[in-house]
Amino acid sequence: MEKNWYVVHTYSGYENRVKANLEKRVETMGMQDKIFRVIVPEHEETEMKDGKKRTMMRKVFPGYVLVELIMTDDSWYVVRNTPGVTGFIGSSGGGAKPTPLLPEEADRLLQQMGMTDKVVEVDITVGEAVEVLEGPFAHFQGRVEEIDTEKGKIKVTVDMFGRETIMELNFEQVQKL
Repeated sequence: MEKNWYVVHTYSGYENRVKANLEKRVETMGMQDKIFRVIVPEHEETEMKDGKKRTMMRKVFPGYVLVELIMTDDSWYVVRNTPGVTGFIGSSGGGAKPTPLLPEEADRLLQQMGMTDKVVEVDITVGEAVEVLEGPFAHFQGRVEEIDTEKGKIKVTVDMFGRETIMELNFEQVQKL
């Protein structure tokens, strides 16, 4: 059996409560080997209010939670019967198991939230010289300051107009010199 991502419908405004309830049920019912991650898709938003800048997390899909699980009768039952859950998306009803998100859909959603599953192998180490391949700084050369394999990011110091500037780039945006 393989694990997949499923979309669970919740009462509006209950997303975080469903996440907490489901995580607690997974623990108390010993389902850690079947139900893995529960995510409320959110993105950071900045707004001006009374002349002050405020950053807040806003739900990407209000009323929905993503759950990574291995679909069995037990895991399906635990999620479906969690308080606040109204059902799975992609279920035809009548006891039929729901269809999971396609792997590329799940990857895209996780990447948008800065949570990638894929560990990218990089043949670059801190201190090495690299060239920026794309974006506004294409063809600039710099030195690697920091590598974050979990997020797929690399910090590079580039000499711009006689000043050293640190920029954060994706692994795909640089190449070793």
